[in-house]
Amino acid sequence: MDLSNLIAPEPNKKNRKRVGRGQGSGRGEQSGRGHNGQRSRSGFKERHWFEGGQMPLQRRIPKFGFTSPFKKEYVPLNVDTLNELIENGRIETPISTRSLCQEGIINKNAKVKLLGRGEIDNKVEVQVDAFSASAKEKVEAAGGSVSLINS
Repeated sequence: MDLSNLIAPEPNKKNRKRVGRGQGSGRGEQSGRGHNGQRSRSGFKERHWFEGGQMPLQRRIPKFGFTSPFKKEYVPLNVDTLNELIENGRIETPISTRSLCQEGIINKNAKVKLLGRGEIDNKVEVQVDAFSASAKEKVEAAGGSVSLINS
């Protein structure tokens, strides 16, 4: 049993407010809407951001920065991760974004950047979208090669 299964007992259920049924009912004339004003009118809709004419929050707070629509986002792939994948037999040379995608390491349209963390002791051919200078040095020192994919 949880809170969504609870049901109110019979005497705890209230009838709805019947407004506009004469002055003797206690909810006649203005029908609980007070006197004049925007909220007393029919058709009034309470906008959750409206602050009664006060400058709204989304216009008060400062707007900083800029987000470029042309930003290139890369999935990082470190040299030690690459070495581990080869040693475990999950991937074979030449390594490309297609082979990484087939192994489920990256998504289909992801761009990969090879980074230089760790060491590599396997000779590999790597084709990626971008690479760091240290990653290129480490792969070439192990006897491999790094090249860019023409996008």
